[in-house]
Amino acid sequence: MRELLSGCSLAEVSALCEQYEALAALKDLSVQADLARPPASAKKHDLAALFETRVAADVELVYAGACFPAHRAILAARCPYFRQVLGRFPGHGARIGLELRTPGVDAALFGALLKLLYTGELAPHQHDRPLLGRLADEFGGAPNPLEQDLRYLLETGDFADAMLVFTKGNGSSSSSSSSGHSEYGFSSLGTLERPCHKAVLAARSPFFKNLVQRRNRGEELQPERAGLNLATRIVLDESVIPQRFSSVLLHAVYLDEVNLALVCRPLEGGPTSLEDAMELYQIGRFLELDILSQGCEDLILEMLTPNNLATVLAWGARPYGSAWVYRQAVNYLRDEFQPFSQSPVLLQLSAEHLREALSSDFLQASEHEVLQAVLKWGEHQLVRRMEDREPNLLSHTAHSVARKGVKKRDLSDVELREILSPLLPLVRMDHVLPANAETLAHAVRRGLLPTPPSHMLGGDRDAVRIHAWIRSTSGCAQGVWIRPRLFMPYYEEAKAVLEEHFSQAVDVVRAAVRRPDDIPDTLYMVDERRSLEAASANPAPPLPDPATLSQMVKREQKLRQSPLVLRALSLPLTSRHLVLSQVRLRVVREFNLPDATAQLLEVNRVKIATLYFNQVIWGAKFVAARELYQILILHLLHIRS
Repeated sequence: MRELLSGCSLAEVSALCEQYEALAALKDLSVQADLARPPASAKKHDLAALFETRVAADVELVYAGACFPAHRAILAARCPYFRQVLGRFPGHGARIGLELRTPGVDAALFGALLKLLYTGELAPHQHDRPLLGRLADEFGGAPNPLEQDLRYLLETGDFADAMLVFTKGNGSSSSSSSSGHSEYGFSSLGTLERPCHKAVLAARSPFFKNLVQRRNRGEELQPERAGLNLATRIVLDESVIPQRFSSVLLHAVYLDEVNLALVCRPLEGGPTSLEDAMELYQIGRFLELDILSQGCEDLILEMLTPNNLATVLAWGARPYGSAWVYRQAVNYLRDEFQPFSQSPVLLQLSAEHLREALSSDFLQASEHEVLQAVLKWGEHQLVRRMEDREPNLLSHTAHSVARKGVKKRDLSDVELREILSPLLPLVRMDHVLPANAETLAHAVRRGLLPTPPSHMLGGDRDAVRIHAWIRSTSGCAQGVWIRPRLFMPYYEEAKAVLEEHFSQAVDVVRAAVRRPDDIPDTLYMVDERRSLEAASANPAPPLPDPATLSQMVKREQKLRQSPLVLRALSLPLTSRHLVLSQVRLRVVREFNLPDATAQLLEVNRVKIATLYFNQVIWGAKFVAARELYQILILHLLHIRS
């Protein structure tokens, strides 16, 4: 890099540093977009929603003329007063009238106190300390921390009204009277039964909530069960949720913890911790238990190493894998590509995963190292193809390929070029340093490259090399400018050259230089139009509902005002299109929508404006045509901003 910059002017070195600065800002936004995912709801939020929606309520408290459906297990575990009262009124659906000795407690405050038992938090406007102190005395003291009482329910099984039955069966969907009316699987010998609480299950998992609601409706139709506290048996099949995960599952439900140490493991052999985390992730998805799924994602990321990188990438790319884990694994591959290219990790990668890494502007390796890695990977794939092609009768004999090995001169350049055809176009050949590198020259001689680098095509080679890295400020560039990757050693070297030789004149030159139009962004716009046309032609997920879309727009506007985005947009060589694309991608992922939704929003922006225009016409006929036109223009400007 220093040799290349030795022939550059101050303006050119400064322009290269500005390009790197813009890429560094874009990388920060890209990392945020890759880390984005919808937040998993915590236990206190789920229990608050349970109280407000009254799902699976099994008791009604009547106070000051108001009725409050509630849940026995939570009230009894959280408050000695309610434990005593509920003990006098057993049975499902009991209606209990209450009177408090403490004066000044109206129905609204009583409801807030009940919500306090569910969440551990009191609304700010309810902080009347003297009154709360008197109520605490009547209720038997202030409640324990929420986690402490939930742990008590989990570990003791007190007040349990449900039984999770983990079976060992063949996956039959039938049920029998001895096992209860199972919604999934059946009970058999070798079962494991875990007492639990329908209120907690329904609060944490939509899967369990629907199941509990169906069971409750069924039990209401059975008069003989009225007033009885019979535990509801929920039978889970071993092929879907193995017994060995029972403790991990319940700890996630009650405590928001995913602890793989609770997995029951065989003395020898068995799945690894990584495999357990992957299986638990799928269980979390099946049960719609986000806290379990995201906890497993975090554990998989903590266990990510060079040795299991290929495994994690392959799993994350599958339909049942985690797209979030896949994005983090790809970033790990990009950040550590330089050492990986010299290790066996490279040879374990698939063409798709290698292509994903090479497509990035943030790949951490010089282009020379990238070319060497691609050729090494391709030659390995060709050797494997030759071994697979070899007759079985000769395998591992003295004449076999696997036995005697293969030399480079034995490899077919035609087959190698075919294998590398998806990857070599992603190598930025004009950025290979040094320009006369033997690896590059040898690849050209073998005919592996679709086109040779620009500096090998004649003309002023030095000028062509420089303008392949640095966008010309004169408007008469020689050669094609290619966006350089943000390879950090090159960035640091460019900054060092600028500081060593031009430190005093940098600000003057940057202020005076006339920067070219953002031509690469124009090319990106062409590519974007083609991709948008393809997206509109192919089946794609529908747009979100209006309420969600409104929230997404507000979130995008907020992110646009964040310091990172404002800084990125303020840099002179920033691509506004790429910056805003990362912002939209982050928003889409935070709302748990497919990445294609961000593109669909762009495809449908004119359609949305047209629909809005039609609604205005039919809904406000009294508005003048001129005013309608102004509304449409303002709406279009809002969408494009």
